[in-house]
Amino acid sequence: MTPAPNIILINCDDLGYGDLGCYGSTRNATPHLDALARGGLRLTDYYVMSPVCSASRAALLTGCYPARIGFEEYPVLFPGNPVGLDPKETTLAGLLKEGGYATKIIGKWHCGDQPGFLPTRHGFDAYFGIPYSNDMGVQSNRRDGKGTPLPLMRDETVIQEQPDQRGITERYTDEALQWINDHRQRPFFLYLAHMHVHVPLFVPKQFLEKSTNGAYGAAVAAIDWSTGMIVHRLRELGLLENTLILFTSDNGSRVRDEGGSNAPCRGTKGTTWEGGQRVPCIVHWPEKIQPGTVWNGLARSVDLLPTLSRFAGIAARPALPIDGIDLSAQFLDPTLESPNDTLAYYRRERLEAVRVGDWKLHFGKDGEPLRELYHLRDDIGETRNLYTAQPEVVARLEMVAETFRCRFGDLVTGQKGTECRPIGRVENPRKLTRLNPDYPYMIAEYDLPDMPRMCG
Repeated sequence: MTPAPNIILINCDDLGYGDLGCYGSTRNATPHLDALARGGLRLTDYYVMSPVCSASRAALLTGCYPARIGFEEYPVLFPGNPVGLDPKETTLAGLLKEGGYATKIIGKWHCGDQPGFLPTRHGFDAYFGIPYSNDMGVQSNRRDGKGTPLPLMRDETVIQEQPDQRGITERYTDEALQWINDHRQRPFFLYLAHMHVHVPLFVPKQFLEKSTNGAYGAAVAAIDWSTGMIVHRLRELGLLENTLILFTSDNGSRVRDEGGSNAPCRGTKGTTWEGGQRVPCIVHWPEKIQPGTVWNGLARSVDLLPTLSRFAGIAARPALPIDGIDLSAQFLDPTLESPNDTLAYYRRERLEAVRVGDWKLHFGKDGEPLRELYHLRDDIGETRNLYTAQPEVVARLEMVAETFRCRFGDLVTGQKGTECRPIGRVENPRKLTRLNPDYPYMIAEYDLPDMPRMCG
């Protein structure tokens, strides 16, 4: 019997569709990620469920549209917010843990910083990282000098306040390598949620000196280096063949002159144009996935929970309804069509667009009406509006949109969703501070190891 695969899910912050070489970038050097794509499967039509972070990450972990679990009203959580991922929700980590996996998250959590919302309450055995965005520390309150220092946590304890972010990617990678080594004798699930390329950009000198795209290119190179180090360690331990590595991003790039790109998609992070929600996704599993394959079917982040659970041999489904669909057959055989051809684009509580097949219909932006129709297979950049030329398509997509309004609501039309569950909530929330000043922590003040060469 084939043993259950190890699973490593790498999720970047604000990395755009056009930021990797294997997706067409000429700005950034990504040799390790390009090799990962050549050795596995690259998805062309992979979407996250929100164009901003908290809602996107909650959807990824639960297999649910953000509106279903209350996150459309709170798409970005801030330090000390009284809301977060409800403990009643089942996460991918929780399912894998029940199936015998060791589970760990390293990096950004952003689904609530109150005790009941932390990763260790949602199926993760261990946590090491910063629970929200890297701009939510004291540097975001420069005018008055106040604010809560950015907390670096181990499990549920703050071990350092306002760490030097130039060393965070190195520390995350070192933590990942050690944990993989310590858990190599049993199936493991590692969720590595990078800080990069969220602004402000803090990058080591080694990467900055080699970058041709400023600090942004250096941050992308740091992600690439980290991936190379993980692949190198897996190969050393004889684990690479039966480890499924999935690499993606939480939403599109900001594209505000920092160096990011969503090309050839239109739009940016925070929008429901393609550039806000269509992101890179690479799946690498040498034992099962044919190298150099590309799949053009519609895939969504909510599909990862049932898909990865199936690969792990776990048949159990969450107790509460979810929206994800098992794509395991399609990942192994990209000649198969997607079992789902529909996607709803929500921004906060507004339904702004729907996709059915290759057609995408926009209804509005920022509460203002908009009537535009695009054929994405021929026009990924959403440049040729076919609204008046295709009335039958418009009518069909309008009907699909109405089903989503009934299920998840729409603030513009005033409809309330019938399938929505409340977000988790606590009374008397507190902000995270360093609870134990004597707790030991590592300070990364040494040079980065040499980058290993990857084959392929």
